[in-house]
Amino acid sequence: MINLTRRSLLRGPVVAAAATTLARPYVANAAAKTATAWWTQGSAEEEDIAFKKIVANYERASGNTINYTIVPYAPLRQKIVSAVTSGAVPDLFQNNPAEIIALYAWQDKLVDVSDVVETQKKEYTETALLTVRCYNNVEKKRSFYGVPYTVGASMNHIWRPLVERSGYQMSDLPKTWDAFYDFFKEVQKKLRAQGMRQVYGLGFQLATIGGDSNARFNDFVIAYGGQDIVTKDGKLHLTDPKVRKAALEALTYPTTAYKAGFVPPGAISWNDFDDNNAFHAKQIVMDIEGSLSTEVAIIKNQQDYNDIVVMGLPLSNEGKPVPAQQGSLCGLIPKGAENVAVAKDFLQYFIQPQVLNELLKTGLGRNLPAMPAIVKRDPWWFDPKEPHRVAYVRQGLFSPAVPTFWTSNPAYAQVQNEHVWQTAWAEIMIGGVTPEAAAEKAFKRVESIFAKYPIAQA
Repeated sequence: MINLTRRSLLRGPVVAAAATTLARPYVANAAAKTATAWWTQGSAEEEDIAFKKIVANYERASGNTINYTIVPYAPLRQKIVSAVTSGAVPDLFQNNPAEIIALYAWQDKLVDVSDVVETQKKEYTETALLTVRCYNNVEKKRSFYGVPYTVGASMNHIWRPLVERSGYQMSDLPKTWDAFYDFFKEVQKKLRAQGMRQVYGLGFQLATIGGDSNARFNDFVIAYGGQDIVTKDGKLHLTDPKVRKAALEALTYPTTAYKAGFVPPGAISWNDFDDNNAFHAKQIVMDIEGSLSTEVAIIKNQQDYNDIVVMGLPLSNEGKPVPAQQGSLCGLIPKGAENVAVAKDFLQYFIQPQVLNELLKTGLGRNLPAMPAIVKRDPWWFDPKEPHRVAYVRQGLFSPAVPTFWTSNPAYAQVQNEHVWQTAWAEIMIGGVTPEAAAEKAFKRVESIFAKYPIAQA
């Protein structure tokens, strides 16, 4: 592994040039300072080790100090919202939940970090840049308000032994969307007939909390042809019959599966890691997840780790590729931060390809780098002995992708914060409301939210 200390960087003529970049901090050493950072706890211990290692390397190279706190996902989400609301903010945190970057940029609560992004701009995927190029309603323009470092895309995670125990083979899996997920209903029926009464075919996140349930609705609406629900100009298109039909189908399929008993009853209240826990317990045959968190959490249990198959998204019902919605983790600097220069300096160091690659590799490849060239240059990412990672790289970086809907308009960030679509799911699953009625109610709410976020067109 690459050890990015000042000493190792100055070793030999080849790496001497790289040392010029990596060892030269954004802030002069004479003005060394401390910045506070809040970071999300990883799914595996190795992710936290990776972050701590990068911080230590940065501190040695710059003379600055990063006073970091690593907090589990859900508590940190609440901590960030409370801090920004009160004004007592750290110098740096992640976009947790993901869509807060769009909302806080709209409210002029984030520092413009275009100068940091510019240092690696040519390396980023288009969707990573779109994720952080948000609209500021005070300045009436878009700019870069986050520094992306990963991309993620939804993947299917499947217990191969459960499929085989049901009498099927992985090669039996259909290629198109509804047929693909219907297959797991049949797997459940076969397993139940063998006495496995607590196993469910589908692990859909259907809760009105957390971020995974938002991603699941978006997966389905895109698969059904509704990817233009919000276009890049920030306009909502719920009056488009194709989009309305896609949204209705995205409300119908998962809830019908739930009501028919193919999704665990508790899925309506799962938080973001509860589906992972259900999968690890073999309560569900398959799950959809936007990273390899499912796998890396049990990587030390090699038998179970090897029994999981990671697959990309199926084709649409019409047999066409379904673009994955590609989101990014990024670093944000809130307005009111006391040490903006140090926070920017750390982020500039953090996103250097060599540094970022080391971070993600040490973290077991749970997340993909937001820079495709990183995986092209390093064969580790395509190691055939790690089929989970190879499948994820192909889906997340080299298959069709679209940006998150809130990238175009922060109104959709509020839609996700309010869990408008998930509330409709709940009304269908436990309130006895028809999908059509729930859809109409959701449409009206979404339209009323978008009316509050007018974006001036250039």
